[in-house]
Amino acid sequence: MNAPNSVHDAVVIGGGFYGAVIALYLAKQRGFKRVTVVEREPALLQRASYNNQARVHNGYHYPRSFTTAYRSRINLPKFVRDWPQVVKSDFIKLYAIARRNSKVTSKQFQRFCRETNAQMELAKPALKALFEPRLIEDVFVVQEYAFDSLLLAAWARRELLEAAVELRFDTRVEAIARAGDDRLTVMARGPGGDTYSLDTRYVFNCTYSGLNQLGGDFAGTRTRLKQEITEMALVQAPPELEGLGVTVMDGPYFSMMPFPSRGLHTLSHVRYTPHLHWDDAHGVDPYARLAEYPRETRVDRMIRDVERYMPAVRRAKYVESLFEVKTVLAKNEVDDGRPILFEKHANLPGCFSVLGGKIDNIYDVLEKLDAELLAAASNQTLCS
Repeated sequence: MNAPNSVHDAVVIGGGFYGAVIALYLAKQRGFKRVTVVEREPALLQRASYNNQARVHNGYHYPRSFTTAYRSRINLPKFVRDWPQVVKSDFIKLYAIARRNSKVTSKQFQRFCRETNAQMELAKPALKALFEPRLIEDVFVVQEYAFDSLLLAAWARRELLEAAVELRFDTRVEAIARAGDDRLTVMARGPGGDTYSLDTRYVFNCTYSGLNQLGGDFAGTRTRLKQEITEMALVQAPPELEGLGVTVMDGPYFSMMPFPSRGLHTLSHVRYTPHLHWDDAHGVDPYARLAEYPRETRVDRMIRDVERYMPAVRRAKYVESLFEVKTVLAKNEVDDGRPILFEKHANLPGCFSVLGGKIDNIYDVLEKLDAELLAAASNQTLCS
């Protein structure tokens, strides 16, 4: 093993959106002088940050989780303010309520929108006519956006380089170990297979589905996680649906959202998007399972079911599918909530694991991080 480098202020494991923003926050807001991002892919924002529905939530999706909805209502305006160049808002977003098997009725959805102060109005007849009235109770026009992950990745790389954050690509972190009372050692394997170590004050584990795949003194998260292999179909929408985003609530239904990075739409279905799931465990590498998965598309079943509710979908042209591992907190399977995971590891002082279910959760993460660093600074002052 090569000799360790000089001590870093922080090592961020994972160059997705969360890892990039945390690294920028540490360098620009907290004054950390040496911050390094270690990413196993050849570029930033290549995995879950890209392979998703590209939706900037505004709370509508979570009538059974008021906390998640409330946080989205607070965070969406911040996201639009901070990343206006990546936000796509020039489409009409519709939420439709199914007549049968829905966990929320039209009246309940309207009350939920009033309680969360979320903008909503009944769709005009021309838009409502896109749906099968026997199966859809009501259709609402709401305020919800999409984001372009390619533009977001370009922004992240530019900002990180300007902030003098070191980027190490094609590099996999294998373990974290204690190196003293206030130091950690990160063991990594570079693109040529060489191993080396990074000594650091802080480690932020932002590896999403790989949170519990680190060795050494890293004991894993206390919070139980569930892994899913998911399929997000990319389709060319027919003309009458091209300027729309659609979500049918709240049960075994679907969403069809603009995907700005490709100029297409994503098509996802509660029943057919999840292909395989398991309880997360150390030693069961989710990305290895994804690599071995046959990736047979279910888009034909998605379209057959979706066209019952929205007949025009039968004219959508399938392009390809994005397969990815989705990680959720096991405790939120009942209410579909998407809170953040922000765990401080007691056996590794200065080590944190971070997971967010939605892109706007980044503000909740930064609030937690700010509180932790302020508390650490206060403790150092009291001890000095």
